[in-house]
Amino acid sequence: MKFRLKAGCFLGGPLRPLLLIVVMAFAAPVTMSQSGYTLWGDVKIDDSKTQSPAPSSLTIVLYDQSTRVVGRQTVGSRGRYRFSNLRGGEYDIAIEANGGEITRVRLNLTGSTTSDVRQDFEFEWKEKPSARTTSVGIVSAADFYDRPAANKLLFEKAHASVEKKDYTNATRLLTQIVEKDRNDFQCWTLLGTLYLAEEKSDDAEKAYLTAIEVKPTYALPLVNLGKLRMSQKRFDDAVELLTRAIDLQPQSSDANLFLGEAYLRLKKGSKAIPYLNEAGKLGRIEAHLDLGWLYNAAGLKQKAVVEYEEVLRKKPDYPDRKKLEQYISENKKP
Repeated sequence: MKFRLKAGCFLGGPLRPLLLIVVMAFAAPVTMSQSGYTLWGDVKIDDSKTQSPAPSSLTIVLYDQSTRVVGRQTVGSRGRYRFSNLRGGEYDIAIEANGGEITRVRLNLTGSTTSDVRQDFEFEWKEKPSARTTSVGIVSAADFYDRPAANKLLFEKAHASVEKKDYTNATRLLTQIVEKDRNDFQCWTLLGTLYLAEEKSDDAEKAYLTAIEVKPTYALPLVNLGKLRMSQKRFDDAVELLTRAIDLQPQSSDANLFLGEAYLRLKKGSKAIPYLNEAGKLGRIEAHLDLGWLYNAAGLKQKAVVEYEEVLRKKPDYPDRKKLEQYISENKKP
């Protein structure tokens, strides 16, 4: 996937905030009569390396922080999606095909609402080895939790509280739901995220662990708990969780990036490289920065040059562009 991101990355290595990717609006024409953000992008799938063709259409699903579906669009395999009038805050964009989720990326819409936010996806189509005729990833229908009417009402109220950033009330409402129905894995996962927002890491850990217990095939709490473990410098634990997440969702850019970084923190660069390479293919410029740092530290400056050139190719407005250009100029062989 090709992402146009503003992430907190720098040439000095992989020491960056771990829990959130922030995507800022960049200058692009927008209809002034609209209110809120407009999120759009192109989707391109390359199936030249597989025996079976990629699907002719894809479903783009936009989720808000409470996992509620904000919008859903069907586009061609080389199509364009567009969501308008969005409020600021965190969202997940998921791409689905043949009833399965291919990949998902988290965004945080901030900055001026007079500019569009563009998020492109460009990736290779891969088939799941155990089922070559089906798409990779998690079957999204299996991740939908059908709540009783009373709990649906509580969830809607919790959703409204999340939009208002009233996390205390949202937590209270979600707690009422899981007290009535312990199997609501989506509520447990959202509770974990809200607890983190309130800096209650112990409660967040318990919520994520419960979500994993009741729904072991749900990748999101595995990724989120893996990120939490990394922030706690429990890198071995993070490796175990993120490996499980990748087994469920091989094309998760988050899981591949953070698993690669966990191995870097454990000083296991050779194990980090395959996951960082995959994250780079999935559009994460942070992965190219990590690889560049790793190759430079190992004295492999030509490989570092290649990675830094990828950063500039994928993100021409990278904040430290001059530093990367200087490194490339000093180390690239003619």
